[in-house]
Amino acid sequence: MSAPIRGWCPGAHRPMQAADGLLLRIRPPLGRLTAAQARGLAALARAHRQERLTLTSRANLQWRGVAPEAMPALLDGLAALGLLDDDVTQERARNIVITPFLQEGAGTRALAQCLTSALPDFPDLPEKFGFAIDTGPQPVLSGVSADIRLERSVDGSLLVRADGAAHGQIVTESDAVACIHNLVCWFLESGGAPDKRGRMRNHLAAGHQPPISGENAAPSMPAPPPEPGRHEAGTLAAFAFGEIPAACLAQFADLAGEIRLTPWRMLLLPGLSSLPDMEGPIFDPASPSLRVFACTGAPGCASAHGETRGLAQALAPYLPDGATLHVSGCGKYCAHPTPASFTLTAAEAGFSLAQDGIPTRTGLDPDALLRHPSQIFGRS
Repeated sequence: MSAPIRGWCPGAHRPMQAADGLLLRIRPPLGRLTAAQARGLAALARAHRQERLTLTSRANLQWRGVAPEAMPALLDGLAALGLLDDDVTQERARNIVITPFLQEGAGTRALAQCLTSALPDFPDLPEKFGFAIDTGPQPVLSGVSADIRLERSVDGSLLVRADGAAHGQIVTESDAVACIHNLVCWFLESGGAPDKRGRMRNHLAAGHQPPISGENAAPSMPAPPPEPGRHEAGTLAAFAFGEIPAACLAQFADLAGEIRLTPWRMLLLPGLSSLPDMEGPIFDPASPSLRVFACTGAPGCASAHGETRGLAQALAPYLPDGATLHVSGCGKYCAHPTPASFTLTAAEAGFSLAQDGIPTRTGLDPDALLRHPSQIFGRS
């Protein structure tokens, strides 16, 4: 096992040290878990006393609090389930988000597999550089971070588009990956990553124009953000803070042939129109828990000055309709980097409050906030 890395984007081969142990991320191939993998992952979590796994904004699963001596057995378990890359290089390169609403036979999985197979031959990319395969009739991953997007135009043509560009190059399924490779090479050769941390959108904003050979087109208008509950593709199950009880994975495995991960703190269960009552999933799009965001907080994160998720969950019922709440353990705002309607930030002298990004109060006691939520929301 590689030495733990402190920094962004931990993997399974290269975990990151946190205050509560090692933190790693599992990247299920093609953004899906088979029923056998979900059942096996739930059993593995129970064996390692891991009650919950967290969905990330890249449709990965995060596992935290691992003791260093437990890592070899955990990696062996992930490998046996087909959830471990061969090495850290492959793991790092496979930064792909796939639309969960793919239709069988439409070519999306084949394109994702082709790109995955080709990535080892790509030039070395910046840490955060990623790809979105969003080939449904309308893009659904427009709000998800990606540097190169594979989408469709209004007439159904397949497009390779640089993030931040209004148009993409029309391609076929057979030459799409080659076009992506050429765009990667252009990005690097034109100085897109001088510090190994470059992003495509910033490169284009600096005045660089991606090459397009042949026909080009704009992508279809993005679809509205999906909501939990019934969907034409199945049922979307949401979770507060994206935390999935391991027991839910086992229950879902008994109900669905596969589970698709999404970047919206939800799991898609294809083909299911209803689910039995169970603890954890949220199916009501009006639930205030879906408008509350919180980082790990103390004691799991060494940077945090206070506990976050318990406070956020307790305040959720008082949140005004349509408003969002972000409770952050420090000033890095990891769980929600843009301003929320209400933001509570932990500091050594209590929490500070900001409304729509504008600071309003400091030194707030968390216990007092729980007794009098009107201090934040103007109502009790």
